[in-house]
Amino acid sequence: MATKFKKIVLAYSGGLDTSVIIKWLKEKYDCEIIAFAADVGQGQELELVREKALATGASKVYIEDLREEFIRDFVFPMLRANAFYEHNYLLGTAIARPLISKEQIRIANLEGADGVSHGSTGKGNDQVRFELAYHTLNPEIKIISPWREWDLNSRTALIDYAVTHGISVPVTKAKPYSTDRNLFHISYEGGVLEDPWYEPHDDMFLLSVTPEAAPDKPTTIEIAYEQGNPVSINGKKMSPASLLERLNQYGGENGIGRIDIVENRFVGMKSRGVYETPGGTILHEAHRAVESVTLDREVAFLRDSLIPSYARMIYNGFWFSPERELLQQTMDHAQANVTGEVRLKLYKGNCIVIGRKAEKSLYNQNIASFEESHGYSQDDAEGFIKLNALRLKLYAETFNR
Repeated sequence: MATKFKKIVLAYSGGLDTSVIIKWLKEKYDCEIIAFAADVGQGQELELVREKALATGASKVYIEDLREEFIRDFVFPMLRANAFYEHNYLLGTAIARPLISKEQIRIANLEGADGVSHGSTGKGNDQVRFELAYHTLNPEIKIISPWREWDLNSRTALIDYAVTHGISVPVTKAKPYSTDRNLFHISYEGGVLEDPWYEPHDDMFLLSVTPEAAPDKPTTIEIAYEQGNPVSINGKKMSPASLLERLNQYGGENGIGRIDIVENRFVGMKSRGVYETPGGTILHEAHRAVESVTLDREVAFLRDSLIPSYARMIYNGFWFSPERELLQQTMDHAQANVTGEVRLKLYKGNCIVIGRKAEKSLYNQNIASFEESHGYSQDDAEGFIKLNALRLKLYAETFNR
């Protein structure tokens, strides 16, 4: 016998999955369905999303502008930690889920809802990310995951269901891959992209031109940082969301930020994904450049050793965990002196650092110079080398190398 619900708050996007889910939830649970759409910079006309949700069966629709909070409180902390998963995935989808979950639980509490739902499949990472957040933020809430319950076991079946019930969806059998977009990135997966040998067509991409089509003249920009956060472009102060939006334009125009990877999902399988992260790619390069003159060597070494663990916490859905919060404090402490400016050249898919400076810089040109300098005696290097060679000499003598 199905669980009884008074109200269910659905994380709603207006895409194929959640469009079908509203109708399915109404049919199965016969209760009030409240749709919640988070504006995290996906570029949709969200009033159309409202109309669609109501037409499909939602009794109420919340549309919340979370763009500034998303970049300030989620993306920027992640960037301060230089987080990337498995070499080059910049976590664009993963970092949006905790914020969406947080707001969804707030609305559920406000409405007195006893259930929450999402459109993530039973094979993906997002079901874990959403539900770990739900359990943490409201341990009493009941969770409905339609993909783990219904008999609509493929995207094709969902399209057929939508057609049967008169639901308009933005996916067709001829173009079946799915997308997830926010202000930080856009992802493409599924359908034809499930073949890792298949090369995506250029017309699939929405945020960037191909490097071949990028301008023949490079674009030079300057980004200023304060305590690990970017605050201005070319001397103009901007809010977090506005700054990233501008960098997306610079990066997209110059073919920057595309990657095509096969990643290891938390649930155990490998998955092929194609991503565009133009502004995020620029910020990773810029941040590293400012750190190169402001971050102590041993602090940088220790911080870098923690990046894989920190990134896995985000990828696997543990944003609200005590371990992520502990690591965040460490990452942020390391950023106390990361204040400075970087100059970059953007050219045909490349983001090239061509200058960096800081008022309080650990780079001392007088000491580092190959010309005559003060503060460093080259004779001291002999004893330094001998001490470091001692164990190597003992090893070689002992084992007759």
